[in-house]
Amino acid sequence: MVLKILVLWLLLCFSYSKADTCLPDVEGLCTPGITIEEEVTIEKTEEDKGTEIIFTTTTTKTTTTTTVTNEDSGNVLNLPDMAQDWGGEGPASMPSGTSCGQLGTDTCAEITGSGNNKSRMLVDGMGTTFYQEVDISDLQIDNGGQVTYSIEVDKQDAQDRIYMHVTGTDILSESGITSGYQSYNGSFDFSGVLSKVTIEIGGRDINLAIGPLFDDVSVNVFYNVISTIIEQQITTVEEIVYLNIVDSTQIDLIEEIIEYNDIKVDDAGKIEFTPIEQPQQEISYETVESEIDFKIDNIQPEPEMEMASLEAEMEESIEVMEVEETVDEQPTKEEATETNTEEMEEPVVADNDSSEQEEMEEPKEKSVKEPSAKEKAATKLVKEIDDEARYDETNQLKTLIVMQILGDTKSFFDTQTIIQDKNVDEYLSKSIQDPYAKDYSLAQDYIMEQIINSQYGRN
Repeated sequence: MVLKILVLWLLLCFSYSKADTCLPDVEGLCTPGITIEEEVTIEKTEEDKGTEIIFTTTTTKTTTTTTVTNEDSGNVLNLPDMAQDWGGEGPASMPSGTSCGQLGTDTCAEITGSGNNKSRMLVDGMGTTFYQEVDISDLQIDNGGQVTYSIEVDKQDAQDRIYMHVTGTDILSESGITSGYQSYNGSFDFSGVLSKVTIEIGGRDINLAIGPLFDDVSVNVFYNVISTIIEQQITTVEEIVYLNIVDSTQIDLIEEIIEYNDIKVDDAGKIEFTPIEQPQQEISYETVESEIDFKIDNIQPEPEMEMASLEAEMEESIEVMEVEETVDEQPTKEEATETNTEEMEEPVVADNDSSEQEEMEEPKEKSVKEPSAKEKAATKLVKEIDDEARYDETNQLKTLIVMQILGDTKSFFDTQTIIQDKNVDEYLSKSIQDPYAKDYSLAQDYIMEQIINSQYGRN
């Protein structure tokens, strides 16, 4: 059951390089650059499962990287050098050579119409137009930009006029202006989507002499390309708080299981316990003797009664072995009778001799012998045996070897001679002759005859 849910929202935004915000309704070019924004969301939950409480912290980091670049379409016109008439409205001419004035000797375009009409692009004062509509939908322009153009113009009559319309109208040279030869450059900003470009060049030849001339028209579209990459990183951290509902016995059991088992979890989540085999210590006369020699070099002074304690511990530790190997022998009836007889035949001591007997039986004070270094080392070795493991096979053998070392009876562990069993088959195949069998048969016959005679009164 979820006790508590805490959701904490943190918004952290920063940028490595500031770039202008480009919205669909913003005209013109954006400043190229990279903007990186980070949004961090932290969600915390608390779940009580009875035996434990799980605190979960989920951090979601969302990184938004926005890259702005400006791309160039290049000249989108199909006929930039006016080698061919574009088509349009009103009369026109395509001269070349010296008729093109300062535009060069190649072909140029001349506006010859004198009308005063409204053009297709709704420009007033039009007599002649050149018109192109270029499809640029393959560029996938959808974030605004800028259209630039350039055109070479030679207006020899000041009363004439010429204009250029590219998504907007630019009057290149108005009537009454002596412009002569000029190179014009201009631009128009746009927003949002641009899928085609309409180019219209028009004007009037008022005096019907030499109309406005133009050539080398170029139209480029610069547009914004915005790429956005969103990366999300989710980090989950769980903190488990175990409640104090497990007693010490269970904890000890768990620790013992972990200590003596190799625990593995497979891909399916199944837990497998494999007992860890404890290395068996090799016990021999040589290994025990080596331990004693090592302890002799590091022996510390200990109380004089240590040998008595050692002997008691040794006797206790090998008691189990003696019980298993000793067979209780009960005295026979004859041995018991002889024993009682001997006890009855013991001489009776007179009262006047009791004092002498007490003097003879007075215990003599025994001198305490200082234990040797080997005995002290052996005592220390036996004392180091854990009480719980004192009666296992390994420590029983170690204790027995210690006694043999102190008694200098190493030959006890020599390889014993194996007694070969006799072949009992040869005995089983022999028959045993009964020397009394014949006499027993004769005795049976005699008794039977006596019984028969007693029936008939025979003697």
